[in-house]
Amino acid sequence: MSLQSFGVIGLAVMGENLALNVERNGFPIAVFNRTGAVTDKFMETRAQGKKVIATHTLQEFCAALETPRKILLMVKAGKPTDDTIDALKPFLEPGDVVIDGGNSLFTDTERRTKDLEGLGFTFIGMGVSGGEEGALNGPSMMPGGTETAYRNLEPILTKIAAQVDDGPCVTYIGKGGAGHYVKMVHNGIEYGDMQLIAEAYDLLKNVAGLDHKQLHEVFTEWNTTDELNSFLIEITADIFKYIDPETSKPLVELILDAAAQKGTGRWTVQSALELGVSIPTIIAAVNGRIMSSIKAERVEAAKVLTGPDGKFTGDPKVFVDQVRDALYCSKICSYAQGMALLSAASKAEGYNLNLSEISRIWKGGCIIRAGFLNKIKDAFKAEPDLANLLLAPEFKQTILDRQSAWREVISQAAKMGIPVPAFSASLDYFDSYRRANLPQNLTQAQRDYFGAHTYERVDKSGSFHTEWTKEG
Repeated sequence: MSLQSFGVIGLAVMGENLALNVERNGFPIAVFNRTGAVTDKFMETRAQGKKVIATHTLQEFCAALETPRKILLMVKAGKPTDDTIDALKPFLEPGDVVIDGGNSLFTDTERRTKDLEGLGFTFIGMGVSGGEEGALNGPSMMPGGTETAYRNLEPILTKIAAQVDDGPCVTYIGKGGAGHYVKMVHNGIEYGDMQLIAEAYDLLKNVAGLDHKQLHEVFTEWNTTDELNSFLIEITADIFKYIDPETSKPLVELILDAAAQKGTGRWTVQSALELGVSIPTIIAAVNGRIMSSIKAERVEAAKVLTGPDGKFTGDPKVFVDQVRDALYCSKICSYAQGMALLSAASKAEGYNLNLSEISRIWKGGCIIRAGFLNKIKDAFKAEPDLANLLLAPEFKQTILDRQSAWREVISQAAKMGIPVPAFSASLDYFDSYRRANLPQNLTQAQRDYFGAHTYERVDKSGSFHTEWTKEG
């Protein structure tokens, strides 16, 4: 029996689709799933007639692979991944590559990399974005860990990745947990994007009065622009035109307004707090999902808590354009926060991240793929140590040109009692970043008053403490 080039463990939707993607691109595969019936069903259906070998034990699975083995794990993050790795170890040989393609916490990946390298194996923690369609037809992949392992995988990964005008959407991210860290921040940006789009929808529907057909038309038009052309805007346009066959109503209006989350947004927020990086738009997005989840409580509150009775008296067409500008400005701020977090983590963890290249591999395959990523790529290519995306000439000018519309939209939302936490957080981020002086001089005085924490002065160097109850 000839040996297979690649192995996949875990045949849920993502695992199946990645396995078929690898096989379609010329690499025969072996597959294993903890539940053998899942493997058998895969072989009888989607894998039929393809260069796929089914195995029913890990020993059989490893024996079916050429060495050094290349094994992709597509199992649940956390303990299931650790358990699978432990079960694999007796059958591995020095030089074998284990790849974790799940949404693992980057610190787990750091630990696994050290563990497997210490045993003579190599490990890759690889973020994969694009959903089931991307997994099958070309995802964006963010592999980090043992660099020699990535070089062994490169011929396969560059073929199965999404392809854009300047290459495949995969690159070596960095050592240890770098790949999963970048994927985590990618997901944090995704949270921000989705919350901003939801707020734009709320404003267009409940301020401008657009119906589902008009919303479809607006988002379809927005997707043709350089600013907002993106996967998330595209699918939003599709969502608005879908009519529920049972009720003949727009399906989106029948979906419960309680959003779920799997943890990567929360991890992003936690990491930002630990590193001291401001990411208010992404925090607002996580908070937005949390607030949405208390549906029953909100229903009761709506009976007794009232807001303004303001009515919109402006031109709906003008307001639609203002929302478009506000969405783009806010989106720039969200990405600026994400890239600032990546930059800080790169320094703290020694990842040596290439922000231009990371922007490039997000151009295709992934959920946050968007036309304006080309501009982000170019900004960090021109200035790799750019302190903040807001300082890049094009983005700076874009916000300066559109900020009046942005402010008008948020003002209108406040007058009508419509929450726009991510729009507002983005504007607050911009206004805070652009001000040379903030009121935290008072905060420092308060800290020194009650805790003798000291403060610095603007007119001379050193640390100072004052007995504030005594006369100056």
